[in-house]
Amino acid sequence: MTIVLSTLNARYAHASLGLRYLLANMGELTEQTSIQEFVIGAKTTEMVERLLAAAPRIVGFGVYIWNVEETTRVVAMLKQVAPHVAIVLGGPEVSHETNGQEIVRLADYVVTGWGDVTLPKLCADILNGPKPLMKVHAGVQPPMAEIALPYSLYSDGDIAHRTLYVEASRGCPFKCEFCLSALDKTAWPFPLDNFLAQMETMHARGARLFKFVDRTFNLNVKTSLKIMQFFLDKIAANPDDPVYAHFELVPDHLPDALKAGIAQFPPGALQFEIGIQSFNPEVQALVSRRQDNAKAAENIRWLMEHSHAHLHVDLIAGLPGEDVASFARGFDQLVALGPHEIQFGILKRLRGTPIIRHTEAFKMVFDPYPPYTVLSTRDIDFPTMQRLVRFARYWDLVANSGRFANTVLYIMGKAPFENFMSFADWIYARTDATHRIALDRLAGLVREWLQVCGMPKDEAVALVASDYAGRVDAPAAKPAVVAPMRQARHLAA
Repeated sequence: MTIVLSTLNARYAHASLGLRYLLANMGELTEQTSIQEFVIGAKTTEMVERLLAAAPRIVGFGVYIWNVEETTRVVAMLKQVAPHVAIVLGGPEVSHETNGQEIVRLADYVVTGWGDVTLPKLCADILNGPKPLMKVHAGVQPPMAEIALPYSLYSDGDIAHRTLYVEASRGCPFKCEFCLSALDKTAWPFPLDNFLAQMETMHARGARLFKFVDRTFNLNVKTSLKIMQFFLDKIAANPDDPVYAHFELVPDHLPDALKAGIAQFPPGALQFEIGIQSFNPEVQALVSRRQDNAKAAENIRWLMEHSHAHLHVDLIAGLPGEDVASFARGFDQLVALGPHEIQFGILKRLRGTPIIRHTEAFKMVFDPYPPYTVLSTRDIDFPTMQRLVRFARYWDLVANSGRFANTVLYIMGKAPFENFMSFADWIYARTDATHRIALDRLAGLVREWLQVCGMPKDEAVALVASDYAGRVDAPAAKPAVVAPMRQARHLAA
């Protein structure tokens, strides 16, 4: 193969949609182009060996916040052992603040932004001349109807074993300053009939798990209803062959027509990711986030009471102007609404996002290394931020895991944030660890904490045991269809 397109995925289950788009749009170079995917944590030498096995003249890398450090090592080794191979970079991590990045210095060319048109042209010039003089090439955005859809490039193995990412639109009309989509002018839909025809083909091949990466799935309700009807028709045709769809919703936009469609989905068929991020109106205004908090809360409550959708709701700690007390109020408000999962994230300074404009006024200090997590702000000092980081980790282990559904309600009590923070502080003091805590040890620690809070030992043992199928090391049966592991919205490809 003359051209190899590659990336390092966060997990094997995360099949790269971006690489498949590029391959689908290579035109005359398609037959000379292949995809080679890896998973972060693989040995650099083994990745380089596999990339060079096809004797390529060009290797292109999709570079993201989660893989930039390891991809930099791969590129550095490639330039040492195969300096004749042209290295082309693309992806969000190298599309902004491009100058000064080590990986950009090592590479030969960079495509910023949309690569569907620009990458094939650049590769043709590299192969056939004239040799490009510029290192950085701004991606050209074509009309959406001219972009070849990539879904036929999901292999049978992908369909059988991996999350299938799809998108009915690109971009976002909102300007939330912590998100790269703040740089978009609007949302651009793909022609719907062609998109649904592709979904039909994927379903016929056996695809049953579809994760939409659209930033605002419910922005155009007519389009949303047509897409949901596609899945409802599949479910109605064969109720014993479950289909699972994941969508990201604008939280304060849920008109009656959309509610009626959502209400038709059976249990285990629908997941919504809902970004609340903050319930503080002053913080929302600072980061240019338009959100009707009352309507958003009302919609979450309706979804919990009148639909079978699984709700995954996001909050971000460390936003400018938000102190711990404000975040705690928002967290407690969200807990009271009862979503199935609360994703407690810590703010990250993604390259190119406007959030940087608040750095001086709010004394925001970010980790200089990926994922560029905020370390402290004017309102939250470094030690307190680290407590929040640990809270988020233990929350995933105890609450979001679903392993302690009954017990976590007792831990939270009437002051969820305060009480769970006390638990997080205690468990960290006992273990000095946030990772590699075995499940049986975690269950024992939870039982011990219940006793510290005054619960008799036999009651603590019984409560923790109620969350399991008779043994503390054996989780109760999960639903037949489980939500896919997600990447945080602002990190997604």
